[in-house]
Amino acid sequence: MDLKLTNKTALVLASSDGLGKAIAQELANEGANVMIASRNEQKLIKAAQQIKLTATGKVDYTAFDQTSKKDIEHLIKQTQQKFGKIEILVNNSGGPKSGHFEELDEQDWQEAYELTLLSYIRIIRAALPDLKATKGRILNNTSSSVKEPIDGLTLSNVFRMGISGLSKTLSQELATDGILVNTIGAGRFNTERLRSLHPQDNDSNLQNQIPIGRSGEPDEFAKVATFLVSGANTYMTGQTILLEGGLVKAF
Repeated sequence: MDLKLTNKTALVLASSDGLGKAIAQELANEGANVMIASRNEQKLIKAAQQIKLTATGKVDYTAFDQTSKKDIEHLIKQTQQKFGKIEILVNNSGGPKSGHFEELDEQDWQEAYELTLLSYIRIIRAALPDLKATKGRILNNTSSSVKEPIDGLTLSNVFRMGISGLSKTLSQELATDGILVNTIGAGRFNTERLRSLHPQDNDSNLQNQIPIGRSGEPDEFAKVATFLVSGANTYMTGQTILLEGGLVKAF
């Protein structure tokens, strides 16, 4: 299948490692020119070098603070100067602090809001003129918790659901501009974030919890994400798609 990604300009957030990096890798392998971005410049340099090993598209990086409106505006300009108008926006972020409701204070809530939801809103607003001009694609990365809350991740459960609401609304408001907007939610994938949240997991635990019997690999997630933002997707919009190996029991 031709994904029609050659020379497309893609911006992928929180992409120095984990699922964001995997998406950036898959897009670059399919010929897109990809700007990766995160807070840690050294990790970005390493990620860019690794992605370039198999990429047919170009790769560059910009270090930025996702909670800073000024940094977001700078990132958009850097992407435009390097590769031209943004045609693909993949919103992604690290997860907020874990904890139950009574363990979290107001500052925790404010920081989680700024990282997990407000940053997506700001980035979409900043990239929207380009996306309208190019009839682009927006993919908002979230969590399987949008369908089934995860114990001990109160902040994530709340704000990830906000992302789904944002995506569905935008898919309707931006449809006449030719922009497709979808949400993709991860279950348990083999990333540093998963290992920090579930250090006790082993093969036996995973077989009991996940019907498919294992955690997912980032490249499995990236292949679905890449299709959703590609030229091969011409009609799917406003959808929340979970990749979770059957973990979530909700419809």
